[in-house]
Amino acid sequence: MESVALAALRGGAEVLQLRHKALSRRDLLALARRLRELTRNAGALFVVNDHVDLALLSDADGVHLGADDLSIAAARQIAGDRLLIGASASTPDAARAAIKFGADYIGSGPAFATPLKPQKAVIGPSGVAAVTKGVGPSVPVFAIGGIDASNIGQLTAAGVRRACVVRAVGEAPDPEAAARVLRAMLEA
Repeated sequence: MESVALAALRGGAEVLQLRHKALSRRDLLALARRLRELTRNAGALFVVNDHVDLALLSDADGVHLGADDLSIAAARQIAGDRLLIGASASTPDAARAAIKFGADYIGSGPAFATPLKPQKAVIGPSGVAAVTKGVGPSVPVFAIGGIDASNIGQLTAAGVRRACVVRAVGEAPDPEAAARVLRAMLEA
């Protein structure tokens, strides 16, 4: 039976992912617990980046794992069905392998150049669309990397309807308004 969180993810629920590389683990856990409260009250899903233990301790809905994090199989062994597990993949083969090992969703990119990961080769909207097509409609794929209002139309033109953003909302004068605009652009 599909979990409520996975059904919500497939249905287009808002998701907040905590990604902070500089906080101590103690401070990260405190922040995760506070964000869990806020997202629960808002009816949004909450995902912790990198740390399965902090995701479990904060009662998060999921954890997102990159190439340098705990393996998906090990995370699934620790978390069981308690957490959604997301994985980063820039090719259809990598995405299918992540799903084989237990990933529930894929973050694919970078769709555009991003200062957060300048060493990563940009796969572009067509690369994200290829990953989406390669895993089929049952696994949500989110475009990641360098996405903002100036280029989100390129994603939708390629058929991509899910995106993760950091700077486009975090650096906006009105983050809520920016998030609403980006969501409307994805749904247009």
